[in-house]
Amino acid sequence: MREIVVNLHMHTRYSDGSGLHKDIAAAALKAGVDAVIVTDHNILVSGFEGYYKDKNKTVLMLIGEEVHDQARDPQKNHLLVFGANRELATFADHPQNLINQVREAGGICFIAHPHDPAAKAFNETDISWVDWSVQNYNGIELWNALSELKTLVPTKLHGAFYALFPSFVAHHPIPDTLAKWDELLETGRKVVAIGGSDAHALPMRMGALRRVIFPYEFHFRGVNTHTLLPGPLSGDATIDRSLIYKAFAAGHCFVGYDLPASTRGFRFSAQGRNDSVIMGDEIPSKGGVTLQAKLPASAESRLIKDGQVIQTWTNQPAWSYIAAEPGVYRVEAYRGYLGKKRGWIYSNPIYVR
Repeated sequence: MREIVVNLHMHTRYSDGSGLHKDIAAAALKAGVDAVIVTDHNILVSGFEGYYKDKNKTVLMLIGEEVHDQARDPQKNHLLVFGANRELATFADHPQNLINQVREAGGICFIAHPHDPAAKAFNETDISWVDWSVQNYNGIELWNALSELKTLVPTKLHGAFYALFPSFVAHHPIPDTLAKWDELLETGRKVVAIGGSDAHALPMRMGALRRVIFPYEFHFRGVNTHTLLPGPLSGDATIDRSLIYKAFAAGHCFVGYDLPASTRGFRFSAQGRNDSVIMGDEIPSKGGVTLQAKLPASAESRLIKDGQVIQTWTNQPAWSYIAAEPGVYRVEAYRGYLGKKRGWIYSNPIYVR
């Protein structure tokens, strides 16, 4: 398998971001990610998808959309849409119909920032997802970097601190979102987790303090979706777009927080009597299953079965575990950074049936 780093969920001047597509491409090239997916609000922007190059570096820019009902007050139910190839914002007033239309258009979709609380000090409202009766979406945005910031700024003073020292922001996905993911997985369905930056690169002013909250390049060095492909990117944008979206749909990816240390190289796999699978796949439990995790460096890692931690390893770069029972198994890893234990890796599950 070939691993690529994808940063997704970001905005340009076509909606509520501050930059142009060329600014995003330049930032992505500097940060060293392999692909970015731009998702402006309720507009499918054409003409920018493809490869961008700078000397010996390349980055693939894909264009999706973040769809929500602009007439709804308060705003809720934002959906990330990838690969649909047509405008779908006209269906935003009915989330299930929107999801159905995405599937009919050949796209995939993920519930954006499932829990996105208010930040009253900055007049930011709660824009969480609320219609949990929906079916047939591909997954959820487990870790949204900007939503997490809203949980950390009860006052403008807190906001000023994080504007000056943005590296202190990220701790882990919002706990309610993690709990909701496990709840959804317990229903027996496959629910893929992705991580998004929600980058806007917004200029902010508080008195004499002026900062961009937060630059695209900073976001691209943070929460990413590491994606496993059957082979290397071809250099053909159409082919590679299909490979990435197929991997997303299959759950062949994990969420990595790359600012403390690169998460490239993490693997979670399972071996059974006749099968060998990776995260996102199913494997029969008959005859026993050996789960294996390999981390890029020693860290605290946890094996979680059906939402419960069943074993923890400390300061180990690799481990194995015999799974004797069916269940949904996933991995979380943590490491210290700037004086606190931070979430580092969140795998998609292996489904032992």
